[in-house]
Amino acid sequence: MLRCLRLTTAGESHGPAVVAVLEGIPAGLPLDAADVAGELARRQGGHGRGGRMRIEKDAGEIFAGVRLGETLGSPIAIRIPNRDFRNWREAMAIAAPEVEDVEVLRRVYLPRPGHADLAGMLKYDREDARDILERASARETAARVAAGAVAKRLLGEFGVRVESHVVRIGPVAAPAEEPLPDDLTAAADDSPVRCIDRSAAAAMVEAIDAARRDGDSLGGVFEVVARGVPVGLGSHVTWETRLGGRIGGALMSIHAMKGVEIGMGFEAARTRGSDVHDEIERDAERRGSGGYRRRRNNAGGLEGGMTTGGTIVARVAMKPLSSLRRPLDSVDTRTGEPAKAIRERSDVCAVPAAGVVGEAMMALVLADAWIEKFAGDSLSDMRRNVESYLARLGDSGLTDDAAGRDTARGTG
Repeated sequence: MLRCLRLTTAGESHGPAVVAVLEGIPAGLPLDAADVAGELARRQGGHGRGGRMRIEKDAGEIFAGVRLGETLGSPIAIRIPNRDFRNWREAMAIAAPEVEDVEVLRRVYLPRPGHADLAGMLKYDREDARDILERASARETAARVAAGAVAKRLLGEFGVRVESHVVRIGPVAAPAEEPLPDDLTAAADDSPVRCIDRSAAAAMVEAIDAARRDGDSLGGVFEVVARGVPVGLGSHVTWETRLGGRIGGALMSIHAMKGVEIGMGFEAARTRGSDVHDEIERDAERRGSGGYRRRRNNAGGLEGGMTTGGTIVARVAMKPLSSLRRPLDSVDTRTGEPAKAIRERSDVCAVPAAGVVGEAMMALVLADAWIEKFAGDSLSDMRRNVESYLARLGDSGLTDDAAGRDTARGTG
């Protein structure tokens, strides 16, 4: 998925920490702990989160790859401690146990429907589902968000913004809003469910509360938008360089995601071409799109595997979480007898937080494509390459404008 960047995450949900190592960021990028901490705090919010979020206060410790406030061009390593580890020292110890005690070691033999538990046990030949669920937990996404914060910082140097908002939770859908607020992050984060429509947000809160009373969970849909992206990231020439596939794969890699739409998405399959394709016209002020614009943005900012210079729009469907207070039917893997699945501590709804993770994954893919396109060992080298490219796009006599002028989702 990532070609120029390389992200490795490590750590278990209740282990000492989760860690992100990000390679490929150029030297000279201003970066400090606050850039990471702010994104991690956003990931922890949202109505419907469980007790774990009252324990963890994620900040992130940058312990490699940055000196005196700037990146060095070497791998950036970020550690996010798990405060809850103090309650799991015996169960998550590195050494073999001296005494076998199922309760103390928190062994799990009752796999949850909808989770990685059973498939992982069979694949990795583990009798204890704890060996699977600890790494399969969405706690791992804290490391992705930390790395995504670095990618956002790089893109931000060039006027690119990656934001998100929730458009559905369970049966409650928000009406489409055109154009989106210029500061979408502020508008979304002001809502307990990160939905910018106040009426829909209130109904979403009620739906989450009803699911909690019933011992159930809810999924939903969030939308990720990237504004200020110039034309030409990605490529049509090989399948693995097509940016739509890279974005789709990154978003689908997030825990519990079941579908991704870009632009008009599945609705395009039900609509005639004349109502789908975005007509083209000249617009001399749009330097970042080569002096052209689309009259609408049904393509979601991508055509032929490449960015068009318009806003990139992706919607992601998240299934309900699989840990329920009223567990579903399962099987005790020790005996083969019917049983109820284990009750792990979990959220009722994590769609608002998932949107923040989606931003991180989108930012990582776009930063990867950015480095692929503009290269440079240092930020100053990269800046010169970007300026040269934009100058070439403007050689036809188009007037200069910042690539980030596009502020409305529906424009190209």
